[in-house]
Amino acid sequence: MERIFNFSAGPSMLPLQVLEKAGQELVNYRNSGMSVMELSHRSNLFTDIITEAEQLLRELMAIPDSYKVLFIQGGASQQFAMVPMNLLGKNGKADYVNTGSWSKKAIKEAKKFGDIRVIATSEEANFTYIPEVDRTMIDPEADYVHITTNNTIEGTAYQAIPDTGNVPLVADMSSNILSDEIDVSKFGLIYAGAQKNIGPAGLTVVIIREDLIGGAQETCPTMLDYKTHSESGSLYNTPPTYGIYMAKLVFEWLKDLGGLKEMGKINREKAKKLYDALEESSMFSSPVRKDSRSLMNIPFVSDSPDLDAAFVKEAKTKGLETLKGHRSVGGMRASIYNAMPVEGVQSLVTFMSDFENYNKQKEESK
Repeated sequence: MERIFNFSAGPSMLPLQVLEKAGQELVNYRNSGMSVMELSHRSNLFTDIITEAEQLLRELMAIPDSYKVLFIQGGASQQFAMVPMNLLGKNGKADYVNTGSWSKKAIKEAKKFGDIRVIATSEEANFTYIPEVDRTMIDPEADYVHITTNNTIEGTAYQAIPDTGNVPLVADMSSNILSDEIDVSKFGLIYAGAQKNIGPAGLTVVIIREDLIGGAQETCPTMLDYKTHSESGSLYNTPPTYGIYMAKLVFEWLKDLGGLKEMGKINREKAKKLYDALEESSMFSSPVRKDSRSLMNIPFVSDSPDLDAAFVKEAKTKGLETLKGHRSVGGMRASIYNAMPVEGVQSLVTFMSDFENYNKQKEESK
């Protein structure tokens, strides 16, 4: 069976080159007679894997030496609790920006641990834009400010990183990490589930400024303390070894591609192709305000649920998979993460045009 174009919001496509290399090494990794899945996490072979993975990520994102890179488990959803448990130690207060479903979950979780204030939201417009945030809105005594840089369900993303002054900025970057160049020094902490742009589900990457480590609440469980993972080199217990190996292969793929500058260029090309098609269409439209549109997740709708359902069904027969939109938005959603080739987006755009023309002719012939 030929591979299809998988537009799933996650787990997402992985680069074919990465899958092929992993397949070649699956049974016998570097003549060890073992799969990576069978290697001890204390072995020299796995030590090389996790060390190389960190070095590659540091190089790709230009991570300063004053930041630690952690490879842990639990997904971004576990970070909703880990962040407040570790960072609310000084004043017990934090400011959050509510831009969608994942922000709401992060806020709900954080309220279990401290005084959480929502300083901006776009909920009144069904999260179809990113609200403005400036220093004057931020409590100077807040221990941190939390944002979700890209909103997978709603299809919105920050076009510029808010200036939070001396208050550390924490970002859930799960769905757009590694999609373009960013200035890591603007953040106190970045976290990301792997299953969009990094690798298979099961791995979480945390990039944290060293001065933010060590302030966990006394009641914080050992495994939820960033200090535990920092001091052990992410090896306090058995980490998701195969996920880290796959992440390393993805990092190598990105480096060979030309790094995040080149990846960002390709992602902007893909998104422009799809957004232009939506602008030209008389059947489909984007519900997202133009100044807030994501490069990674692009929802689009028609004015008929029946047409939407027919589109998703017929698209699948063309090898365009998982295009059904989230129930809170409706319609369709194309997630075009790093591994989605330009050809996949072009195939979608061509099908959109064909589908629209066919249904127009159908209506005109009635």
